[in-house]
Amino acid sequence: MSIELTLYQPDIPQNTGTLLRLAACLGVPMNIIEPCGFLLTDRSLKRAGMDYLDLASVQRHLDWETYNNSRSGRLILLTTTGNTAYCDFRFHPDDHVMLGRESAGVPQEIHAAADARLVIPMQAGRRSINVAIAGAMVLGEALRQTNGFAVTEQTTENEDSQ
Repeated sequence: MSIELTLYQPDIPQNTGTLLRLAACLGVPMNIIEPCGFLLTDRSLKRAGMDYLDLASVQRHLDWETYNNSRSGRLILLTTTGNTAYCDFRFHPDDHVMLGRESAGVPQEIHAAADARLVIPMQAGRRSINVAIAGAMVLGEALRQTNGFAVTEQTTENEDSQ
């Protein structure tokens, strides 16, 4: 059981590549709800994801209904119209953190289906944060709260010098 990252019909291949790389590095399963605004073989996607794309655990879903019928756990929607700050929310280990389309967010039916609608607090007059950055911020908090960060065997400089 692990936090999962879900992209709803992503528009920009560079953002998707960046989020795939993030998911691969953090060991987080990723869902992509199609259709995408680009081909998953797009050169920009590959450049942003680099050699991490093959390491990501990705499940593609033909549409919202297919994804929603296969999902277990709560649907946590990150949205500029959210009513709870992500840092004030209590995440569960089986939550699905969903990011909407860069150009249009998600349809009203998905807003209604979400178990929670979270927002990143911002300065007045700002519209939104880049979707990949927003995803990284919220995913980091969700993993921190649920002790979901992967354990590594890396040592720090302090450990090496002792």
